[in-house]
Amino acid sequence: MVLSRGYEERLAAAYMEGKTPLFNMANGPLPGEMHLSNGQEPCAVGVCAHLRAEDTVTATHRPHHVAIAKGVDLRAMTAEIFGKQAGLSGGRGGHMHIFDPRVNFACSGIIAQGMGPAAGAALARKLRGEPGVAVAFIGEGAANQGAFHEVMNIAALWKLPFLCIIEDNGYGVSVMKKDSTAVARNDVRAAAYGVPGVYVPGNDPYAIYAAAGEAIERARAGDGPTLIEIETWRLAGHFMGDVEGYRPAGEKDALFARDPIPAMRQRMIAEKTATADDVAALEAEAKATLDAVFDYARSAAEPRPEEALEKVFV
Repeated sequence: MVLSRGYEERLAAAYMEGKTPLFNMANGPLPGEMHLSNGQEPCAVGVCAHLRAEDTVTATHRPHHVAIAKGVDLRAMTAEIFGKQAGLSGGRGGHMHIFDPRVNFACSGIIAQGMGPAAGAALARKLRGEPGVAVAFIGEGAANQGAFHEVMNIAALWKLPFLCIIEDNGYGVSVMKKDSTAVARNDVRAAAYGVPGVYVPGNDPYAIYAAAGEAIERARAGDGPTLIEIETWRLAGHFMGDVEGYRPAGEKDALFARDPIPAMRQRMIAEKTATADDVAALEAEAKATLDAVFDYARSAAEPRPEEALEKVFV
């Protein structure tokens, strides 16, 4: 969680270079949109702690925390986001299209579109008699997309080793969940497909870990999919540059008061699972890792113009 938060803080600083005092999304070393996942780190860590390299994970347009928790190559991912030749896709995909086959991770900027590829990976494992599960992370707004319902139906029908993790941060871009979704909690939708539905409140990494562990064990045993909705919170806007005028007064302050990383730090020390020195060492290790990663990405070579039409479908 600390590594992910530090990573995004570095990305945010790099993203804003050249974009002040007048914000222009096209300026700076990281042009285009940037979606940060700060606040949602427990969702990724609690689930991915159970996963192996052969397990498949798909994520959303807000993917960094999940990619980091799944073990995506940080240097290559950062070079990709900076559009460098050494990136995972040679700088072609950027931050919403991270792909690392070494650990079976991919993400998409299209809402709910990770559902199908994840279920396909689960089906392939089942047909081949190979071990492994597939996990699709989506946002709560994506549960209103057709792809969500289609995939949940077929995954349940075929008892695929599949999990759908819904990160409910309360907003689909700027629209509150209560204004877009007919049910207060999406875990109840699992009943329509005859699979377990689990709701995890409080953005609690321990509770997420427990719920995900049970669901993943069930999938590995051949008992089919599980739908898990996690209450989480987005500590930034939908994208960098979002002025967040749609948030009620005081909401952001209340969310920062419940920041999961300080809460986790305090809990570990209080429960004596770690000392203050242990936590400080973890934070120092993360900082050293990020220093090296960002130095590498910034100094990496730019793609050659003649490579522009390589590795693409025509």
